Amino acid sequence: MAAPIFALVDCNNFYVSCERVFQPRLECHPVVVLSNNDGCIIARSNEAKALGLAMGDPYHLNRETLTRRGVDIFSSNYALYGDMSRRVMETLTAEAPEAEIYSIDEAFLNLAGLEWRGLTDYARHLQAMVRRHTGIPVSIGIGPTKVLAKIANHLAKAHPDAGGVFDLAAVDMDQALASVDVGDVWGIGRRWATWLKGQGIYTALDLKRADAKAIRRKMTVVGERIVYELNGQSCLPLELVAPPRKGVTVSRSFGRTLTRPEPITEALLHFVGRAGEKLRRQRLMTTHVIVFVMTNRFSTTRPFYGQSATMRLPYPTDYTPDLIRAAVQLLDRLYRPGFHYQKCGVMLMDLSPAAYHRRDLFDTRDQARQARLMRALDRLNADHGARTVHVGNLGGSRPAWAMRQAFRSPRYTTNWKELPVVR
Repeated sequence: MAAPIFALVDCNNFYVSCERVFQPRLECHPVVVLSNNDGCIIARSNEAKALGLAMGDPYHLNRETLTRRGVDIFSSNYALYGDMSRRVMETLTAEAPEAEIYSIDEAFLNLAGLEWRGLTDYARHLQAMVRRHTGIPVSIGIGPTKVLAKIANHLAKAHPDAGGVFDLAAVDMDQALASVDVGDVWGIGRRWATWLKGQGIYTALDLKRADAKAIRRKMTVVGERIVYELNGQSCLPLELVAPPRKGVTVSRSFGRTLTRPEPITEALLHFVGRAGEKLRRQRLMTTHVIVFVMTNRFSTTRPFYGQSATMRLPYPTDYTPDLIRAAVQLLDRLYRPGFHYQKCGVMLMDLSPAAYHRRDLFDTRDQARQARLMRALDRLNADHGARTVHVGNLGGSRPAWAMRQAFRSPRYTTNWKELPVVR
């Protein structure tokens, strides 16, 4: 079998790029995207970075600066970003022999066997295909291991003359590694970077030349593998089949603090509904439901309260009404009057494949009917938008628990009422 040749495809400033696809006026303008409830900056265009705006900067402390400098501001639009990610990944998986979707905006490809086409030329072909199909610009780094492909991607962005594609095999690799700070190596966090620099290891090249066994003693097998990967020895293969999930969690901070149980229950119903959709999409069932609530732990004027409760279900299920009944009972246990609640959520644990589930002799549920009902519900929500059909009262079109999204753009690709209009 031929040795793999890894390519890391990374969408450039992905959330910002999604907004620019539908608003071309944003090109070359400073743009930022805010976190849930418009809390802090989580994505920046290159122009915004040049203004000194940093990841995690609180919006309320930078509101005047953003306005004065003409920065375009957007609330997180996860429906749009998720759908655009799906389109990017479908394009890549159709073009590449093997692909691993690593995150919402990144994918590893195996380009082994495509050398005859010229790897740089093929990467530029992929760039063009993604741009043509989705409008999203991508950078591509190529290397003999995942860690080296990550570094190559970093260099593709750091060198504008590379045109967004960098193949480590086409340059002096040691010279390229010497230009990369050890803190920018994939898997080296801030704490490990500080320790490595204390040992005189400042660059990726220094780490490549380090004693792998000595690194392992401090950084475990993870650090040892990074050293091997920097030396061209692949330790991290493509994950062509996603590993089974251990749990499903849906939670969110409220747009404002809540004191009454009714809006908290409405929020929980919505979260459980989303969790049920995720279960069915992945063909999984659960037997443990966990619900948690919490107030603002950073408040200096109000007491903190945070607690969770767990229920074991009698049978594995992916049926949303079963999950809701359990979740509401758990919330009744947890709710305490007098607190200002900021967040709640649901976790579904002890997951197992639905295909492996066998009918219990004492299980009287009509599972075939339940499955048909859930398929119909999921299909309607997929075709007509989330919350088109749901179980229970979710608080109307603008519920009290809804996130603050003062700057959200339309959900151009997932909501019929918000489709872009071409004139």
